[in-house]
Amino acid sequence: MEKNEEDKRIPISQRPEWSDVTPIPQDDGPNPVVPIAYKDGFTETMDYFRAVYFADERSPRSLHLTAEAIHKNAGNYTVWHFRRLILEALNADLHEELDFVKQVASGNPKNYQICCTLWVNLVDRYCRHHRRWVAEKLGNEATSKELKFTKKILSHDAKNYHAWSHRQWVLQALGGWEDELDYCKQLLEEDVFNNSAWNQRYFVVTRSPILGGLEAMRESEVKYTVEAITANPENESPWRYLRGLYKDNTQSWVNDPQVLSVCLKVLIEKRNRDVVFALNTLLDLVCHGLKASQEFIDAVDALKTPDLDLSDSNLALPTTICLILGRIDPLRVNYWTWRKSKLPPSSNTLESGQVN
Repeated sequence: MEKNEEDKRIPISQRPEWSDVTPIPQDDGPNPVVPIAYKDGFTETMDYFRAVYFADERSPRSLHLTAEAIHKNAGNYTVWHFRRLILEALNADLHEELDFVKQVASGNPKNYQICCTLWVNLVDRYCRHHRRWVAEKLGNEATSKELKFTKKILSHDAKNYHAWSHRQWVLQALGGWEDELDYCKQLLEEDVFNNSAWNQRYFVVTRSPILGGLEAMRESEVKYTVEAITANPENESPWRYLRGLYKDNTQSWVNDPQVLSVCLKVLIEKRNRDVVFALNTLLDLVCHGLKASQEFIDAVDALKTPDLDLSDSNLALPTTICLILGRIDPLRVNYWTWRKSKLPPSSNTLESGQVN
């Protein structure tokens, strides 16, 4: 509660509707070592809250009191829980309750520079839990409102984990799948590097009850992803997405001409660091049984530089790829060295993963 609101606040003890209630102070024991110096307004509010809580008074005035307590401390789970009991007992308007939760959330923004991370996450978790409870009670009536709510948050912070988490819950619990794939497409048109939007797209493709599942969507999704890779081969997200489209079906991934074609295309064009993910993909393909064509071998050979340790002319394709990646991707040089060390012994000979 803001300071000017606190100044205007009428003490509960001076409100006629509370004259019949005896507040219950917090019991810190006979000799508290370090008592917390609560503000007078907070202490009074919680003392009256304890009174109605222990009396299990589920009344309109108790509901108003929980709102006051939440505005003073939105991280108090007991207050949220008792508020839900009151809402049910009063058969309250839950659409208004959604507005109340929105107001509380707006007063506790996720700002790690200003607020303690643990405190913000705690408040956010209680707000989300309460909002989901309300939305679940409303059922399909809340679907559109909740999707708009998360969409507004994501328009300001497209990678807000909590907003995405809540949106996925809404889709699974309340529905609203019909336009979700188009929404993901819109976000990726705005920013193709938005890995959260790629993640949501995969969630929709694999979980939506109206799309038919991964098998039914694979062909069109591969086409969409290949176009994204061709436009921005340095973007890791579509490469990861492409691999995910063949979950539990590695052989189809290895043999899909669209996958091989885009990988070869990027390697041949070899624009600066754009080949990192294409080489990584080729390495994975070869390690999963691809017999690389002469075109792939020539494309990799074209990436060799004099500073590479290629003294052994019989080095196999997987080993060569790891060495090249160690040079062009210095940030992960230790990872590529590790990958090279984990290659099977046969990968150190010319016969592995390539044709002559």
